Amino acid sequence: MKPIVVVGSINMDLVSVTKHAPAPGETVFGTDFQMYPGGKGANQAVAVSRLGYPSILLGKVGEDAFGSQLLEVLSASGVDMSQVERVSGSTGTASIVVDSRGENSIIVTPAANLHVSPNYLESKRQILREAGMVLSQLEVPVPTVECLAQMCEEFDVPLMLDPAPAQELDDTTLTRITWLTPNQTEAHFYGNGAQGVDLTIKNLMSRGVRNIILKQGANGVVVAHNSMEPYSIAAFRVKAIDTTAAGDSFNGAFAVALLRGLSVEDSARYAAAAAAISVTRMGAQSSLPTHEEVHRVLTLRKSDPNENIG
Repeated sequence: MKPIVVVGSINMDLVSVTKHAPAPGETVFGTDFQMYPGGKGANQAVAVSRLGYPSILLGKVGEDAFGSQLLEVLSASGVDMSQVERVSGSTGTASIVVDSRGENSIIVTPAANLHVSPNYLESKRQILREAGMVLSQLEVPVPTVECLAQMCEEFDVPLMLDPAPAQELDDTTLTRITWLTPNQTEAHFYGNGAQGVDLTIKNLMSRGVRNIILKQGANGVVVAHNSMEPYSIAAFRVKAIDTTAAGDSFNGAFAVALLRGLSVEDSARYAAAAAAISVTRMGAQSSLPTHEEVHRVLTLRKSDPNENIG
């Protein structure tokens, strides 16, 4: 199996749980605090590995305690960390507030992730050339993602981009992305402010996007690819505790399913099951499911479509 290569952020997540997120000027009491390994890049690499598929992570951490801890944890999760480099200064962090509904607000401080540069990618050309698929996000510099898109086009390697946090991307870069996986906020941003799913997808495709998976949280996902009419994949019924890594879980699982030969529709359903499991658990990487867990949920859905999985 050609590995899935993930280019992206490696963070330590500092998670506070509270009844509701504070409004400007408001102080609230927290009910819990934990530190979890995170970063969208690292999360996606672990999501792939947890599902039994080889993953290689390209990224950077600082020469600090968080950096050492993250390298150890990610290696223990089965991710190939041999290409991750350390830089002077601090490791990236994400300060996360989770409310009683399981919704989160996040402040990301990139730190070492800002050193994931085009020159760094150039030194990893052979790794990227041999990938079955490349996953990335926008928690590393945009010029790096633009360079990555160009390299993937050159190598004829599929690129899946989670365009978060939303930042300007030129149309040339968008045409080089095989799968764009925005949530509703990001789709609104890249779709020129369009209202409604159909118009949003139309606007994205008018910018040269080939394949789109629009993530809608509890409303499932909408898939548009190969000029086919968009179709929906229903979400799985769960009680959400923490949605922090749901999108990362989806992307990792979708890539794994595609490379294992599933159809686009079945891959999206597999990924939706993985994401549903992840929101029933606290933390980012600690919430990511195994293939056996996803298979169990899919089997349960077939036997009883209305069953709440957790």
